[in-house]
Amino acid sequence: MKNAVQHHVKAGLVELFVERARDDEAHVHVCTPDRVEETLAEVLEGLPTVVGRRFPWSLPAPVSHRRLDRAKGTPVEAAATTATLGVATTGAVVLTPGDGRRALALSPELHVCVLRADQVVTGVPEAIATLNPHAKQTWVTGPAADHEIELDRVGAVLTTRALHLVLVDSGDRFAA
Repeated sequence: MKNAVQHHVKAGLVELFVERARDDEAHVHVCTPDRVEETLAEVLEGLPTVVGRRFPWSLPAPVSHRRLDRAKGTPVEAAATTATLGVATTGAVVLTPGDGRRALALSPELHVCVLRADQVVTGVPEAIATLNPHAKQTWVTGPAADHEIELDRVGAVLTTRALHLVLVDSGDRFAA
């Protein structure tokens, strides 16, 4: 019985994460592990995509950082990263070294970030307690979450124009 309660709480966290990410105008695509590459291909629609060395999935048109370093000034249409954590109460994802966070410095039009459902934590205090305080971190939210000015939301200023989160859910969190 205790396991069922733990899985139920986790299910609520994932649902809250999806709701909050969508509130910040991120596009959330939930898929199973065997459909990640297919989902990435659908989202990226063949765009040349900057990926880090350790990005574990195949993409239709990958572009390495090394190639971009040689061709400075080349516009970047898309970047694909993984995430270390998702924060349910804010809908944010946290990238750390190894996630491909360097690709975001290129200010791509489209950022696609892959996150496993079991990486979603409740809130910022839990995220901070989980992360290495000495490692670089990049916290990312949807493009509309920059700030509110005089109670009116403003669009993205210094972020990508579109954030797509590919949430990988094996479905086992509902098992008893």
